Amino acid sequence: MDVAGGIHAYALSSGRIATVAVDGMSFHLPVQIGDLISCHCVTQRTGTTSIAVKVETWVKRRADGSEEKVTEGLFTYVAIDAKGRPRPLSVGES
Repeated sequence: MDVAGGIHAYALSSGRIATVAVDGMSFHLPVQIGDLISCHCVTQRTGTTSIAVKVETWVKRRADGSEEKVTEGLFTYVAIDAKGRPRPLSVGES
């Protein structure tokens, strides 16, 4: 989920990002062997240097093809420069 959210945040930040927090992770149902997993990301908010991304994980059950949300969480990422320091998000992102 962190990788999926990180890809989403990276695309919005036009550069390097770092995960700084995972808030409110909820595990609703178990993932079973053979399930097809999909992560869906939505920007919740942006700040001067940060992006909060809601990530939901859904499965398509191998046994019957049904789809269910199994996990969700809120991930916060910070845009960073080459030295790992916070940097402002690019213009037009917030």
